[in-house]
Amino acid sequence: MTSENAPSAADRAADPAVDHAADPAAALRAAVRAVESGERPAASFFNRPAPPPRPPAARAQSPAAPAAPPAGGGPAAVPPGLPALLAAGGAPEALAAGVAAALGESAEQELRADPWRLLAAPGVQPHQADEFARALLGAEAGPADERRGQALVGWLLERAALVGHTVLTPGALADGLAEHGVPAPDEAVGAAVEAGALLLFQDRDEDAPEPAEGEAPAVRVSVGLDRYGLAEESLADGLARLRGTFEPPAGPAAAGWAEAGAAAPGPSAAELIAAVAASAVVVHTGGETAKAEPVALAAAAGALGLRVCLAAHQADGRRRLAAALGAEAAEAAVTVAGLLAGREGPARDAEGLWPVDLLVVMDAGLLGAEPAAALVESLPDGCRLVLSGDPLLLGSAGPGQVLADLLASGGCPRVVSRTPDPGPLGELVSGVGVGELSQVAAPEREVVIVPVGDPGEAVHRAVQLVAESIPRAFGTSADEVQVITASHGGPLGTRALNAAVKERLNAGPGRFAGFDPGDRVAYSPAPNHTRLATVVEADAEGLWLADGAGRFAVPKDAVAGTLRPGWAITAHQAAGLRWPAVVVVPPGEAGGVLDRRWVYTAFGRAERHLSVVRGPGPALADAVAAPPRGERATRLRTLLREQPRSDTAG
Repeated sequence: MTSENAPSAADRAADPAVDHAADPAAALRAAVRAVESGERPAASFFNRPAPPPRPPAARAQSPAAPAAPPAGGGPAAVPPGLPALLAAGGAPEALAAGVAAALGESAEQELRADPWRLLAAPGVQPHQADEFARALLGAEAGPADERRGQALVGWLLERAALVGHTVLTPGALADGLAEHGVPAPDEAVGAAVEAGALLLFQDRDEDAPEPAEGEAPAVRVSVGLDRYGLAEESLADGLARLRGTFEPPAGPAAAGWAEAGAAAPGPSAAELIAAVAASAVVVHTGGETAKAEPVALAAAAGALGLRVCLAAHQADGRRRLAAALGAEAAEAAVTVAGLLAGREGPARDAEGLWPVDLLVVMDAGLLGAEPAAALVESLPDGCRLVLSGDPLLLGSAGPGQVLADLLASGGCPRVVSRTPDPGPLGELVSGVGVGELSQVAAPEREVVIVPVGDPGEAVHRAVQLVAESIPRAFGTSADEVQVITASHGGPLGTRALNAAVKERLNAGPGRFAGFDPGDRVAYSPAPNHTRLATVVEADAEGLWLADGAGRFAVPKDAVAGTLRPGWAITAHQAAGLRWPAVVVVPPGEAGGVLDRRWVYTAFGRAERHLSVVRGPGPALADAVAAPPRGERATRLRTLLREQPRSDTAG
């Protein structure tokens, strides 16, 4: 029972008799409880000074938005003593390249001072870092070591980022630490905040009731890594800058926009042109067919004398945009990664900005917080920005949900396309989008359901569809058929399916680091970057691949860590791409793997034909009927809602 006179969380946090400097974790816990309960305003406790503003010329070099690595980039240089140190700690020497990439030239010194820094390397698990620390430190290595707590804090936040979160609540982070045996998880969170290993944010709690007159609004407290927190803040500030420096056209310029809208190929394209004429930031949503509307916008803007750039997420998307724009304007089509890296699109000016008047980002649901921040930071004042995407698709592979947060914030006009995707495939995918897995009439066999009894039969039928049935029925080659599944492991994962398809289509000894000429591969030079290609040959430089953008080499040392067979890929890897024919192989039991967004994305990758190889049971239908999962913990929508609104939300 609690006494009426017991001090509140706010009282305890503000008590001058408590040495908060000596016990930062206790101060953090008390402050979080006080702020979340509304007893005191957040500013009473969390007064971390704002970072100094960066000069304009630094925009392009924002640490919050690293550009995608160039194709074929080699691994980081390994410090000479690092392999021996790893071996002394019982870690495989093959881990040296990943450790060097994560920790840099001082990797050896950092590991000697803090063996748990090994967790920064890709693929390392907490129990492996614990074993490494015990081997180096002996009895000094214990679960309560502050270095261990801080390393686990970073690891947990990076794990959360892998599924899209940019922040966590302090309680969720403490729970994660407790699961890994940290004896005082709240104290570990507080110590990490004090050490600067993570940032603490306080934002208005939009789910709380409106405060009474004179009361401060309720605040939601979260923690996160600085790179993601700064990326979302930079993005919100950049969008506000574009809106604040935008001047709507007047006189002859306004008349030109009106004429362009009147000549648009359809009402939705006309609505988009009108919205972009009047607003700096516009969101456009729709399916695959609706992608013609941003292309029509780009053509109209170019005819009005604007400098236009359209960015896709994959080389295939860039190729399609270039074809739609025509030969005279094809150079306006780029990829997001190529634009950020300077390999494609206009050159930056002296301030690091692109000389463009309109940037259109296609498949904007795939845009994470970091690349979005880098794009917006690189746009000049007064530039227009259009984010075009389908909010029903799977989200970005990286942390953040830019399109969803912009839509939820209501801070900019939204143009909803009324152009449906045609035919049986369009009907099927549209039904999935609203939670219905219905049987559609497919007179030309556009949609075929292939029932199977077990995983072995499913793999057999998938291979048969790719190698024989679909090419024979539709006059395509096996190279135009893509298999999509839910995960890499398991009896119906990409590993099992790729092994079976390779055996049928391109059997060989794997003489080039496990690959043969003609193998289809998925090349991932960095997290969240996948490029589908075909193996051509190998030489002293490494393994040569080719795709629609040309040939490129993968260094020998990078092959094992960056290449997977690519006949079968996951729906996340397939997002933003389309093929003439697609074979979807969902697992027999959903088991939490599938949801509506996954099915919608996988089915929507097919242009002409879709085969669904499915086992008995209601798992697939249940996944479609249930509300979509995957709401991500981010701050962007709150940051946007706190800004003054100069545009009219549509």
